[in-house]
Amino acid sequence: MNTIAERIYDFLKGFPPFSMLIPDNLLSICKSIEVHYIEKDSFLFKANEPVKDKFYVVKDGDIGLFTATNDLIDECDEGDIFGLRALMRQGIYLLSAKAIEESIVYSISSTLFEDYIASNTEASKYLMSNLVSNYRKTNDDKQEHHFLGIPNHTGTVIQDFLEEQTADYSKNPITCSPESSIKEAAVLMTEKRVGSVVITQKNKPLGIITDKDIRTKIATGLFSINESVTKIMSSPVIAYPKNITVAEAQIAMLKHRITHLCITNDGTVNSELTGILSEHDIIVIRENNASVLIKEVKRSKSIEDLKQIRLRAQNLLKRYIDQQISITFASKIITAINNSITNKIIENAIKSMENPPPTTFAWLAIGSQGREEQLLLTDQDNALVFDDVPKTQLKKTKDYFLALSKKINNDLNTVGFEFCPANMMASNPKWCLSVSEWKQQFKRWITSPDEDNLMLCTIFFDFELAFGNHNLVDKMAEDIFESINYHQIFLNHLGVNALKNPPPLSFFRQFLVEQSGEHKDQFDIKARAMMPLVDAARLLILSNNVKAHNNTVLRYEKLIQLEPQNKELYNDCLLAFKNLLRFRTEQGLKHQDSGRFIDLKSLSKANRLELKNCFKAIKEIQELILVRFNLSQFL
Repeated sequence: MNTIAERIYDFLKGFPPFSMLIPDNLLSICKSIEVHYIEKDSFLFKANEPVKDKFYVVKDGDIGLFTATNDLIDECDEGDIFGLRALMRQGIYLLSAKAIEESIVYSISSTLFEDYIASNTEASKYLMSNLVSNYRKTNDDKQEHHFLGIPNHTGTVIQDFLEEQTADYSKNPITCSPESSIKEAAVLMTEKRVGSVVITQKNKPLGIITDKDIRTKIATGLFSINESVTKIMSSPVIAYPKNITVAEAQIAMLKHRITHLCITNDGTVNSELTGILSEHDIIVIRENNASVLIKEVKRSKSIEDLKQIRLRAQNLLKRYIDQQISITFASKIITAINNSITNKIIENAIKSMENPPPTTFAWLAIGSQGREEQLLLTDQDNALVFDDVPKTQLKKTKDYFLALSKKINNDLNTVGFEFCPANMMASNPKWCLSVSEWKQQFKRWITSPDEDNLMLCTIFFDFELAFGNHNLVDKMAEDIFESINYHQIFLNHLGVNALKNPPPLSFFRQFLVEQSGEHKDQFDIKARAMMPLVDAARLLILSNNVKAHNNTVLRYEKLIQLEPQNKELYNDCLLAFKNLLRFRTEQGLKHQDSGRFIDLKSLSKANRLELKNCFKAIKEIQELILVRFNLSQFL
């Protein structure tokens, strides 16, 4: 192997679809690849130029894809593929590719693509389903979760699963009869401002005409505008059922080289037309998926940009809920977006300070944010830890981080995360401490577990790194477990705290509601239903000396592994918590609030029954805690 080919091989093997090829085939590609050095602002190709017989992979640098009017559509960096869709479509380029910075790009011919990539089932499927959005897979076997496309704060990559979601399509397709003239169809498309019209008979699709047909068959003079639509329609149409996924739609459009799919009752041309799915619909979906939002956070220029991205994330969440996407998956995605926004805000805040940080630090998400269970826009909960410094530098160091934290908290508030009413934020001197100060504070809470200290433990023990030095976070976790090991009775007190909210039903199996205040007669789903399950999971995971899990679902999954004899109970708790989290999220999206307080009168009988079914798990897990920690003598 020559040196250049070897270097190309070592690079490409880390990115799909090349990582999916057998080594010999990848080597053959690498030997024939062309290497291009592209100066800043130079073009690889321009819109309206004939498509070249090759596609491209970015080795180093940043290639922007621009419209003919010079609007930036996308940026391609290390490992991204571009130009392949144009190669498969042929004709002219619809976009221009220009180097935003000095770049090195590999070009791969269509022959190599057909011989080694298209013929590989796994690689071909990957490209088909991910082609347009330039997603990337990492090849890190150490990853705990095998997801695609969205890096979180630890560098782990999670996927939006965009391709597995049901595609949104037009429910009101524009149709005409086979007797209609091409002119009538064109006028109809113009009036309705659509790019296609479906020719139907007895509401079953016979064919379809698109803007492209008008351009290539009428404007060129091949057919008269007065002829029947059947002369130029594409027939038979490609039909799919209404539950078609984005991946299926992309693959079908690429496979058949078309831009529209007909949606019918049973997915065949022999049943009634119910909708039309266009390539534009797929583009709209992509523009509002997590991968794109994460990328836009990276490119954002202002706090207002980040605010708009966070609002779009709420729309993304609504789509997940409407399509019954797993609530745990939805929480991972929203957490990844929130963390990305937080990271950007922190980076900008550091740049705005007169001096760089005097020592390493970590920004911590705490409470529900730390547990990765904050789906709706609620108030902030955060803290900061910085590395130990000499005593003479402590005040100056703390003043620096308090000033930095104030900037960060203010910007988070502007984005939409309101200030915490209880001031549980890093700009509070109580929660901006050195590692040693946090250790002393944890020890004090654990050795003196009064009501206030226990409350603080339930908040601050669920912390997760959002930005900064992971070693500081590890030290904090070790300090907690070290203190608990020396003061085991703390777990008993934490157990009592976990029992303070019994199952939220009265003697007559009626919901326990708020008796006074702003939310009188409403049900507090957070305090009365979710927190008992959260508190139980935290207590049991701490008693098992498990440091790695803060998320409630992951805690119960780990407990199932550790205590198989209690598998059924822990699984019930896990499912109950998922259902409660989904229900709260649905209510929050519906009423545009935190979803915490629920008007029971607005619920259906089925909703009430669903909630009550969750309460059985609360009763049983609290009974286990009562016995395991011998709490009768404490109550």
